[in-house]
Amino acid sequence: MFGSIGMPELIIILVIALIIFGPRKLPELGKSLGRSLNEFKKASTDLQNTLEQEIKIEEQKEAVTKAKQEEKTDEAPKLKINFNVGDRVKINEGTFDNFEGEVDSIDEASGRVTVMINIFGRSTPVELEYWQIENI
Repeated sequence: MFGSIGMPELIIILVIALIIFGPRKLPELGKSLGRSLNEFKKASTDLQNTLEQEIKIEEQKEAVTKAKQEEKTDEAPKLKINFNVGDRVKINEGTFDNFEGEVDSIDEASGRVTVMINIFGRSTPVELEYWQIENI
């Protein structure tokens, strides 16, 4: 009940309290100790409730912020790119002019296309603007 305090220790504490405070003050001391424990319990419960409310408010703020960010990304204009993954294309502008390759991925939000081209016998990804390539 009291951790490592056993019955003999508890009896010794009560006898010392009885000697120090006297038999008349002991009930008052017990009442004030009980009130103190109740107030401590109430204060700790209030603190716990306050912390839980603050956590909920923070979670709600984060959810609202995340929802706003998702709305912004949804509102971003998307380009209509006339290529599909796996299409054979020819690069008509830039460093890799006249190379042929296969579309690996398309990012319509940024207008960039990743094309796999063959350089020195190895397949190499090249990221290009959509207007730098054409269908074969």
